[in-house]
Amino acid sequence: MTEIPLPSEQLASLSSAVLLLGPGLVIRGANPAAEQLIGIGAKRLIERRLQDVAHFEEARFYEWLERGDSQISALSVKTRIGNAEHKLDLILSPVIDHPGWQMLAMNDVRATETLGEGDEPPLRAPAILAHEIKNPLSAIRGAAQLLGRKLSDGDKALTQLIADEVDRIAKLVDRMQSLGREQPEPVAPCNLHEVIRRAINVFRAQNDNGVEIREEFDPSLPQVLGNEDALVQVLINLISNARDACRNVEHPQIVIRTRFVSGLVLTALRLGRPVKLPIEVRVSDNGSGIDPALRDHIFEPFVSSKKNGQGLGLALVNKLVRDMDGRISHERDDAEGWTHFKVHLPVAR
Repeated sequence: MTEIPLPSEQLASLSSAVLLLGPGLVIRGANPAAEQLIGIGAKRLIERRLQDVAHFEEARFYEWLERGDSQISALSVKTRIGNAEHKLDLILSPVIDHPGWQMLAMNDVRATETLGEGDEPPLRAPAILAHEIKNPLSAIRGAAQLLGRKLSDGDKALTQLIADEVDRIAKLVDRMQSLGREQPEPVAPCNLHEVIRRAINVFRAQNDNGVEIREEFDPSLPQVLGNEDALVQVLINLISNARDACRNVEHPQIVIRTRFVSGLVLTALRLGRPVKLPIEVRVSDNGSGIDPALRDHIFEPFVSSKKNGQGLGLALVNKLVRDMDGRISHERDDAEGWTHFKVHLPVAR
């Protein structure tokens, strides 16, 4: 006889975001789809008030929430989550025999809508802007090189400065174009440990600063489904960020760990299809961690805790991971003094 899935497994497989609300509208539980919609892990959502996470433009919905005994549905409710605006279909139900407890299901309307003719897909505008910027940049760099040939050695430093700054801006534009790319890279079975070692080798070739990188691999892991080059880019970014975070620590350490997440089911919503993500690669460092005020927004574009950071690295990492049907999360262990970035990926069948 086939074993019936547990209620927790059924909830984790839903494509709808579901929150369990206790008295006072305090969040007591969240399924993986809710974590993805809100952009915060379940552990950090627990004990937070719903009003601190989501703001509903429809005032009556708060009245229904506060009553605690309403069973209603509302379509296309304008909702602000973090810095993002959403249109959500909402279903609110009281929990039977538990006064004050409610279940709130949320579906992002735009995630299921088909773009009409003439509609611009997300991040299309930055991609167009990036393309228009690169053309004059090439002309500026070429003019600086020609001018440098006619100047004395003392003045050539200024034209070299122009060329270097143009190169820096061009790299920034390339990253903006990557964020705006609509078509995901193709995926195939990958040996995760070979990908990690390739990323470590590239990192060490570019950054010979003696930081210790420790590997804690599970050799029994199956292949993951992903794009090898994209995974290498993700890991280089995470390792580089870890290096920067622990730069001023007396004994800087970076630990890269892989494991099979037994008993935990995560989902990635792509075309409304739930995907199990049981393979975890974790990049950890013993630095001081990210500013608490930024922790809920670090995967958003132009958010950075670095003094001279552009805030595109983790946004690009997030996009690359999601293009592979994966998920990435951030966690700070203040008691132990470690910061963890976890990437969850699907198994290659």
